[in-house]
Amino acid sequence: MIDLPRIATREEWLQARKELLEKEKQLTRLHDEVVAARPELPMVKVEKEYVFHGPQGELSLADLFEGRRQLIVRHFMFGPDQEEGCIGCSMQADSVGHLAHINARDTTFVMVSRGQLPKLEAFKARMGWTLPWYSSFGSDFNVDYHVTTEQGELPGVSVFMTDGTDVFHTYSIYDRGGDIFKNFYNYLDLTPLGRQEAQLEQPWDWWRHHDKYDDENAATAGQNWWNRTDKFAT
Repeated sequence: MIDLPRIATREEWLQARKELLEKEKQLTRLHDEVVAARPELPMVKVEKEYVFHGPQGELSLADLFEGRRQLIVRHFMFGPDQEEGCIGCSMQADSVGHLAHINARDTTFVMVSRGQLPKLEAFKARMGWTLPWYSSFGSDFNVDYHVTTEQGELPGVSVFMTDGTDVFHTYSIYDRGGDIFKNFYNYLDLTPLGRQEAQLEQPWDWWRHHDKYDDENAATAGQNWWNRTDKFAT
């Protein structure tokens, strides 16, 4: 049984809404402080040569920029032995939206997985995505950016920039930090019932690929060893 909000008058609702608004403003100001601090982070020159595989053939890390100054890489969990992409990473891919808005700010967005290209292309077609997706199979890229370990694949996002000659690594975010890329959570958090995860064994037990919600036998995210929610909860 889910507890519903109490019923109030419009005046009582307005007073309560104004009180919550003050907390939301504090959160917005703190968010703005964090955003302003990120550009102050130092960056590291990428010394190693990486080879990626795309529909157009082999590419370097610099090639992935597509002539722009900045590159955002979604580390998508799809290992060589997997037959379909990670459910959580798929939900984040669903949330990206039209890339024109990112591209307009001299920035390219791509997804990179260790799975081989034919599997990535087939899954991309199934999901109906047009996002650029490259295979890092055979390179150290995933290991060097801490998204492939002895235990398996990890989700994350890394950011790179170029001065036209060299490529630099500027930022990476993992684990609970990836919640900001799930737009559906931002909308659900506005509703009285919220994410409706309190009664689940794991918060992600309801996740499905977007074409599998009507399938009673659909795969779930399962026991994700990498999702240390208790440690990183905010």
